[in-house]
Amino acid sequence: MSARIRVAIADDHTLVREGIRACLTSLGDMDVVGEAADGRGAVDLVARLAPDVILMDVSMPGMNGIDATAEIRRSHPATRVIGLSVHDNQEYVTRLLRAGASGYVLKRTATSELGTAIRAAHAGEAFLYPSIARRVIDDYLKRLDDAPTGVTLTAREREVLGHIADGLTNRAIADRLTLSVKTVENHRANLMAKLDVHDREQLVHAAEEHGLIARP
Repeated sequence: MSARIRVAIADDHTLVREGIRACLTSLGDMDVVGEAADGRGAVDLVARLAPDVILMDVSMPGMNGIDATAEIRRSHPATRVIGLSVHDNQEYVTRLLRAGASGYVLKRTATSELGTAIRAAHAGEAFLYPSIARRVIDDYLKRLDDAPTGVTLTAREREVLGHIADGLTNRAIADRLTLSVKTVENHRANLMAKLDVHDREQLVHAAEEHGLIARP
């Protein structure tokens, strides 16, 4: 018999947490091991209980789900995160995936998709609900078509670029990615050289023009 999946729930609405708990309990192969009502509580919960997967509401008071996801993935990489939201918005999805989430599920379709999403994340795979998955793929293909000839970014450069676009300082990026400030500075310099720009504003503009980052 395969091991049961240990799941935690982070959502600021008690009724939502109760509904999700009932849904997961009915699936038969999952145990809800804890609940949190905000992002900081979710981070603390993972530190204490080390669940296999945590369902993370994107919009919560205090620390939001995106920042909580980034901190959890940095400090407890064995725990997978699945975003849970009412927002059918590609920008939310992009930011959450950048933070390290393994998937994104809409609350209105949660009862039919949560089990599949949790099992996929637990197996090291990704899950996006179908309509947003199509948009993410289309956006990725457009970026490939629009990318300037000869410009190739490494996976780490893309991570750094995304955080630069979000307005993070070198120190904040270094802390988030567990790098030295000097390493982040080197990545920033390489990005500017590849895109032939000279400051942050030009870098973000050039990256947007070439489809290397999503516009808000």
